[in-house]
Amino acid sequence: MEQTYQYAWIIPFLPLPVPMLIGLGLLLFPTATKSLRRMWAFQSVLLLSIVMIFSMNLSIQQINSSSVYQYVWSWIINNDFSLEFGYLIDPLTSIMSILITTVGIMVLIYSDNYMSHDHGYLIFFAYMSFFSTSMLGLVTSSNLIQIYIFWELVGMCSYLLIGFWFTRPVAAKACQKAFVTNRVGDFGLLLGILGFYWITGSFEFRDLFQIFNNLIYNNEVNLVFVTLCAVLLFAGAIAKSAQFPLHVWLPDAMEGPTPISALIHAATMVAAGIFLVARLMPLFIVIPHIMNFISLIGIITVFFGATLALAQKDIKRGLAYSTMSQLGYMMLALGMGSYRSALFHLITHAYSKALLFLGSGSVIHSMETLVGYCPKKSQNMVLMGGLTKHVPITKNSFLLGTLSLCGIPPLACFWSKDEILNDSWLYSPIFAIIAWSTAGLTAFYMCRIYLLTFEGHLNVHFQNYSGKRNTPFYSISLWGKEGSKISNKNFRLVTLLKIKKNGRPSFFSNKVYKMDENVRNLIQPFLSIPNFGNIKTSLYPYESDNTMLFPILILILFTLFVGFLGIPFNQDVDILSKWLTPSINLLHQNSNNSIDWYEFCKDAVFSVSIASFGIFIAFFLYKPVYSSFQNLDLINSFVKIGPNRIFSDKIKNAIYDWSYNRGYIDAFYGTFLTVGVRKLAEFTHFFDRRIIDGIPNGVGFMSFFVAEVIKSVGGGRISSYLFFYFSYVSIFLLIYYFLNI
Repeated sequence: MEQTYQYAWIIPFLPLPVPMLIGLGLLLFPTATKSLRRMWAFQSVLLLSIVMIFSMNLSIQQINSSSVYQYVWSWIINNDFSLEFGYLIDPLTSIMSILITTVGIMVLIYSDNYMSHDHGYLIFFAYMSFFSTSMLGLVTSSNLIQIYIFWELVGMCSYLLIGFWFTRPVAAKACQKAFVTNRVGDFGLLLGILGFYWITGSFEFRDLFQIFNNLIYNNEVNLVFVTLCAVLLFAGAIAKSAQFPLHVWLPDAMEGPTPISALIHAATMVAAGIFLVARLMPLFIVIPHIMNFISLIGIITVFFGATLALAQKDIKRGLAYSTMSQLGYMMLALGMGSYRSALFHLITHAYSKALLFLGSGSVIHSMETLVGYCPKKSQNMVLMGGLTKHVPITKNSFLLGTLSLCGIPPLACFWSKDEILNDSWLYSPIFAIIAWSTAGLTAFYMCRIYLLTFEGHLNVHFQNYSGKRNTPFYSISLWGKEGSKISNKNFRLVTLLKIKKNGRPSFFSNKVYKMDENVRNLIQPFLSIPNFGNIKTSLYPYESDNTMLFPILILILFTLFVGFLGIPFNQDVDILSKWLTPSINLLHQNSNNSIDWYEFCKDAVFSVSIASFGIFIAFFLYKPVYSSFQNLDLINSFVKIGPNRIFSDKIKNAIYDWSYNRGYIDAFYGTFLTVGVRKLAEFTHFFDRRIIDGIPNGVGFMSFFVAEVIKSVGGGRISSYLFFYFSYVSIFLLIYYFLNI
């Protein structure tokens, strides 16, 4: 076992050769590297699979022995200063490593087909592999400086992946927004790290916790300064995990490719903030008021994220706000001291949300390839509907992910969310009421997303959009030629639809049409690698290819069964608590999580009832009415204000405007921060030029003016000079005389 731990340092470095070799190949042998591009995808999956197997082996050993292993070596030694690098293997590390690798493998397999049309295919896999390296390095770090280095690398990868389609102005702005917002939190994190080093003299977690606890116990530190440093550390987690008020970057990050949303914005990168708080729990738990502050930020984020998801039309942005709300649940649990519940929900949510994002990507992929359907509308749920019979596998998988997130048993998120909700009653009744109410809102907006996407009549939006002859179709591949568009007329020349006897569409035609090279290049992004000769364009949506469906089916299994990991089937200790025993002992908590099944069932009935009520309201508001609409204006009107028999127009419009406009937080930042900073910069620029520079410039100008005047007065005559001299002396003597009278 000891020998296995000694080789754990390879965990973060195994995926690293892929981006290095891709970059070197594109630099030296670009043609050969691009021709073998699927080989790089296979290597990415293979290396990450090795890391997954190794991480699972370490986890099994930890469950059996409840051990923690740390290995460090000195990097910089100077007098009293010593900076060490190393790796720490404990339950938190193994949980995060398994999440990163399992979800990462599924996303990489999914991306092989999803990104096959894109000219940046190799760049995408290079970024993804480098992100895996950065994230694995973050979770295995043994000290704060090492965490900060990998923290910034993760942020860099996020910036590159969000702005992957960088020629789209919206994507370019989104990655810049994510970068700037995270810089705010990262600056606070750096200050907090330096503050705690000034207090304890160590960056290492083990020494830091021990020294700091002794200082707190002996009352040898300034609690105000310590609390400030803790808040600064927590600021990094607020930004990275999209907690209020630094959450504004997350919905805009959905401008990146959907696999990015599934990996780094649902399962891994946004979980880095949760990981950081969980890692520093022995530090936070002994500081007065900081735990209350963490729980307060968590409960605000829980409710805020849920309300902002209510009226979103973009399917990915709706899921992004859902992620924000669920991360708030995890932060709330950590603030309450429910370490086990937070990590349990981290696990269940990661797989369920990855399933939902990959399902949404499958829907988007199907909608983008419709004849005459503009990709700008492919994520708009208002323009979807009726997809059930066309994409049944995607529909069923999305439904399972939706029910899991709603908290319907026996799916994964039910077990973890129910734990957090029950713990909230013991912590604060006010927080509990908000958390339970938000559970109902979660069920409402998730069911709304499902109904708008898959239920209703398919021909509603096709009659209004696909029937237009002049609707342009833009290629979404942004690493090649830009600005090209194909009209419906050209698509009809290259694609014919033949209906089989059973009524299902077929994408083959007996008649062959001549197609010029320009049209061929324009439709190439929609050719998959396995069937490179088939043009997948149709009048109706179709199910995704097997390489996209396989990861979805695997994630369905996780969504169905991973929740049983934390169920205590006996009165002793459940698997998850046994796994987390070293960390729980470090927090001086009881790892014996016995359960009263009567109390559990009573609480479960209450939580399921709230979720069912939210589902019922969503079904009542959207399903029957939406199915009967035959006009897009009526659809938009309904989505905005809903049936008139429920609420007054003012209330409906206020709720809609609040949610659709993101709670006006972006507008507030734009008005009071962006505009304010610009006006401050303009004032500073004016003050610097007119006042700071103006004084010496004015003195110089006056000297020049006086010299010019004196120069014109002088004529070269001594009598004139004597006259002016005696005149000045007389004036000064008169002034002196009158001043002394």
